[in-house]
Amino acid sequence: MIERIRRRAAADGDSGILIGIGDDAAVLEVAPGRALVASTDSLLPGRHFLADSTPADIGHLAAAVNLSDLAAMGARPRWALLALTLPEGDSHWIDGFLDGFLPLCAAHDTRLVGGNLSAGPLNIGVQLLGDIEPGRIARRGRAQAGDVLLVTGSLGDAAAALALAETASADLLARLRRPTPRVEAGQLLAGMATAMIDVSDGLLADLGHLLGPSAGAWIAVEKLPCSAALASSAIDPTRRWRLQLNGGSDYELLLSLPAVAVDTAISACAELGVPLSPIGQVDGSGRIECRLADGNRLEIADAGWDHFQSR
Repeated sequence: MIERIRRRAAADGDSGILIGIGDDAAVLEVAPGRALVASTDSLLPGRHFLADSTPADIGHLAAAVNLSDLAAMGARPRWALLALTLPEGDSHWIDGFLDGFLPLCAAHDTRLVGGNLSAGPLNIGVQLLGDIEPGRIARRGRAQAGDVLLVTGSLGDAAAALALAETASADLLARLRRPTPRVEAGQLLAGMATAMIDVSDGLLADLGHLLGPSAGAWIAVEKLPCSAALASSAIDPTRRWRLQLNGGSDYELLLSLPAVAVDTAISACAELGVPLSPIGQVDGSGRIECRLADGNRLEIADAGWDHFQSR
């Protein structure tokens, strides 16, 4: 569907477009040596946040998912536009939403500069604008054979919170309700990575977007970074691996690096307090394999979040 839109929107001439439809954000050249980075996302109840989420949780999530898109490009976020459709004019709800939205924006030097309010079923739309030096843009679809695959933070907590429902721990629920966008790590890694993407739809689905043409990859399943909260949950290892591979809503950064840059990147991220873990390698196989330490493969039935399929 995205490819259909891209074909219809194609126009003669570049119009200053450095990166258009199909990446985490669009990148537009606005002046020599500086580019505008623009991303937009919408959130709907029941699909992107739980029915019992507080307005502050929803506000935090709305900011986080957009900041994560800019992080995946290596951009510096600057300004936000907010479009709220609300069933009724509830000032307390709006105040609560802003209690979650504005502090996370402020933590990344991002200002809310405009938007729109209208009446109707709850719908939240955010547009985030940032900037970057064109030569430092991180893109998807550029990972090459021989590159090492790495991921920030840990994977699977949000999916585990959904799977465990009312028995999920507070730590797992916090990762679902209030994810941490890796903005500073994205800016640091953009100058090193051959490709980068944020893990929103699930590791395997997003890995497919990260790889270059004809490239494949293998994942060392036991090396997937796991939080203490997930490791101590009631979920058995095989199910945990599947959640880490396919769950989505992690908003960590998945990237490919030349092998010679791995140690430098890990050390640099450690200085930010962000773990960076090698989890596999890009190859020329044209397929993605999930390998176990005993030599067997973990078969995966699906490949992440489908935006047009209810769950």
